[in-house]
Amino acid sequence: MTSATDAGLTSVGQILVPATDVERATAFYRDTLGMRFLFAFPGVAFFDCGGVRIYLAVPESETFAGHPLIYYRVPNVHGTRETLEARGVRFLDEPHVVHRDPTYELWMSFFHDSEGNTLALMAEVPVEPADAPEG
Repeated sequence: MTSATDAGLTSVGQILVPATDVERATAFYRDTLGMRFLFAFPGVAFFDCGGVRIYLAVPESETFAGHPLIYYRVPNVHGTRETLEARGVRFLDEPHVVHRDPTYELWMSFFHDSEGNTLALMAEVPVEPADAPEG
């Protein structure tokens, strides 16, 4: 069995986000989410998300008509959610822990973009180490 790292799949370069109205989607990603707009051509727009391109387009064929799910890494799920709610984003749930381990909790909260695609905020919140027993 070959792992993703054996095949060289160690980073994401671009994510296609299907849109039915690219101008409306561009306004949402640029103005509501505050993402850095790169460039556009008729029917497509590109944004930068920490070195990963977000590519908005009307799908060329059914092959590209899936539903992406972008998880935006943020330092504070609650604070980012408040900012986006003030810009009109309606969330599907409250921020909640989806995973815990001894070093961190993974918090998420989900919402839809202007095209009905599901997006998420995610934050890895460090867990304070338990007080060590006195020796």
